[in-house]
Amino acid sequence: MAARSVGRGVGRLLGSLHGRSGQPARPLRGGSVPRRAASGLWDSAPAAPAAQPGSYQALSAQAAREPAAFWGPLARDTLVWDTPYHTVWDCDFSSGKIGWFLGGQLNVSVNCLDQHVQKSPESVALIWERDEPGTEVRITYRELLETTCRLANTLKRHGVCRGDRVAIYMPVSPVAVAAMLACARIGAVHTVVFAGFSAESLAGRINDAKCKVVITFNQGLRGGRVVELKKIVDEAVKQCPTVQCILVAHRTENKVHMGDLDIPLEQEMAKEDPVCAPESMGSEDMLFMLYTSGSTGMPKGLVHTQAGYLLYAALTHRLVFDYRPGDIFGCVADIGWITGHSYVVYGPLCNGATSVLFESTPVYPDAGRYWETVQRLKINQFYGAPTAVRLLLKYGDAWVRKYDRSSLRTLGSVGEPINLEAWEWLHKVVGDSRCTLVDTWWQTETGGICIAPRPSEEGAEILPGMAMRPFFGIIPVLMDEKGNVVEGGDVSGALCLSQAWPGMARTIYGDHQRFLDNYFKAYPGYYFTGDGAYRTEGGYYQITGRIDDVINISGHRLGTAEIEDAMANHPAVPETAVIGYPHDIKGEAAFAFIVLRDDAGDSDVVVNELRSAVATKIAKYAVPDEILVVKRLPKTRSGKVMRRLLRKIITGGVQDLGDITTLEDPSVITEILSAYQKYKDKRAAAH
Repeated sequence: MAARSVGRGVGRLLGSLHGRSGQPARPLRGGSVPRRAASGLWDSAPAAPAAQPGSYQALSAQAAREPAAFWGPLARDTLVWDTPYHTVWDCDFSSGKIGWFLGGQLNVSVNCLDQHVQKSPESVALIWERDEPGTEVRITYRELLETTCRLANTLKRHGVCRGDRVAIYMPVSPVAVAAMLACARIGAVHTVVFAGFSAESLAGRINDAKCKVVITFNQGLRGGRVVELKKIVDEAVKQCPTVQCILVAHRTENKVHMGDLDIPLEQEMAKEDPVCAPESMGSEDMLFMLYTSGSTGMPKGLVHTQAGYLLYAALTHRLVFDYRPGDIFGCVADIGWITGHSYVVYGPLCNGATSVLFESTPVYPDAGRYWETVQRLKINQFYGAPTAVRLLLKYGDAWVRKYDRSSLRTLGSVGEPINLEAWEWLHKVVGDSRCTLVDTWWQTETGGICIAPRPSEEGAEILPGMAMRPFFGIIPVLMDEKGNVVEGGDVSGALCLSQAWPGMARTIYGDHQRFLDNYFKAYPGYYFTGDGAYRTEGGYYQITGRIDDVINISGHRLGTAEIEDAMANHPAVPETAVIGYPHDIKGEAAFAFIVLRDDAGDSDVVVNELRSAVATKIAKYAVPDEILVVKRLPKTRSGKVMRRLLRKIITGGVQDLGDITTLEDPSVITEILSAYQKYKDKRAAAH
């Protein structure tokens, strides 16, 4: 069933792309207000009919054919500039050169704060949905600017200069957002480390970035539990010679040990002026670094720069989610991940939105937490992960229907391909079959959403469980194993992008060669995403999972996500994970791990039904050779299934599990090993 179209966003692009917009925007200095209203992107004009020049297809074609003519006016009219840029883009994938809006000068915090304070200082910038239910805190744009300036002045007083790196080890909170913006204001580079990483992982990131300062809380609260953040930082910093001080904010009233490097943040900020002159930054200066795990070796410190990233985050936030002025935008991601950077902080704040900061978990104090929050805060857009959806699905519909969700207009999915059962439940139960549901594909490296059902032509369909349409300027290409472009529809291949876009990462910090090797070496002249995709006859894209999650069964290439999707539609199976393992005859075979509902009944019956479902939906060769029932799957703290651990378990590699610092609960490994041993013993006895 296709979700209903919103279809408003494309027409609002017309002005800025087709000459309605006049001169370059004035810089925000001396009380002048930036001219943005003239741009068609921001007004409330109705969507243009598909036949007009501003249709989705026409704009996509222009962005592909004339990137300078497409992005130039958008950057001029969307962002507040100190100095206009002279060159829209200078990019060459064959050499890994990426540059946008060259010669331009601006400040990201001015774009996210000052311009809105001048127009509407008391409008709400952030709603902090704290861990304790029903205790939300509202922060206005004026308050956020003052907090940001005090924090920026504190950083400067403690020796942080333009270009210095600052580690932020904090959960979702207004202080964490202010810390990010304070770095941006003075030209420092922030690297937010998810406040669930171990001391060892934190230390590795601090040392790689050579951070001068760490900002943290005394403790954190999550799901009713206290997290000892300061203790973790103390342990990490023992290994970090570049750290000169630790700024400690207070989330709880509990006292923690304060050593020689430790400075109470609130006390220091109280001494500072609430005004801080913004540093004028070049378009290609570093804005932040964010670490993402590689398949081997040290996590990669991906570098994002100023203007291109901010423009892309703001534009995708507005058009993919149909954001309208006055909306309450609810992205429940942690700021430690790129989703939190782009769609909790930078995109919404650049657009003057009210952004929800969600500190808690989907099931605290019960499985209705998300939906009670939607009702209380009157959230209009809800953006979350399939993992959370599948978890809540296990608890049934009553927890959803208990609360009023009539404020919701757009639902979004992010982080991994969403299976059909979860998509249908999100659409029909959570969204009452009336909300637009956007399944978004993108990466830390891309900076913002690259493929999603919206924007689109007016009334265009949305296909369940499919990202579908490339965003403006994104040109997907599928490649075969020999490096040849795969043409036509009903085809699969390695997903590459053939043209640069403003939001993409520029390098890996300190190792540009690794950046080139990871993303531009496999398919010269193209950006290689590492994901596989399927393209329909209609030209729509469905992500099939990471390339290393593709199994070659008797010569048939098959994405593990396809098998998972087929099995996850079974009403007794809320979660599955499929991996490939060596097979003497087939080369590779599929091994499935499944989690059953408590009321699933006879597990053998369910397993047989799953085999039949896969054979019916895909093919007999796709049926997993082995299906193991487990209580839960090994997941990172951000909710992703660690399939490599499952592969280690069944291939006998448990002696060397590699880095498991991101694993939410290490005891799950012992639990699955035990289940697997019993499974093998049972099979041996039967033979």
